[in-house]
Amino acid sequence: MIKRSVPLNLIKQAGPIFSRLTVVWVAANGVPFDTTGFFAQLVRNNRIVATAAFDRFGVVRFDNIRTLTDVSYTIRTFSPNGVLFRSRFIPAGVETFAIIG
Repeated sequence: MIKRSVPLNLIKQAGPIFSRLTVVWVAANGVPFDTTGFFAQLVRNNRIVATAAFDRFGVVRFDNIRTLTDVSYTIRTFSPNGVLFRSRFIPAGVETFAIIG
């Protein structure tokens, strides 16, 4: 007799789990950075669309950006002093994004 490894009563997700765009900033090994005081901006067509603060666990959520995203964005991450650390392209059609490094 063969045992199933997936429960039969598993509920399949029909839509996005995250209702707002969520970004995680992680090291190359996948461990989130301590991002206390860091913040991020979403930019589209050279205009700032949203700004939000990271929590200390490497996560930032943009409350005004619904998922799945309709358009692409550039995310810019800043230190507590306002120094630009990273700039990455986020494509349309996502609910989450990871900045690696």
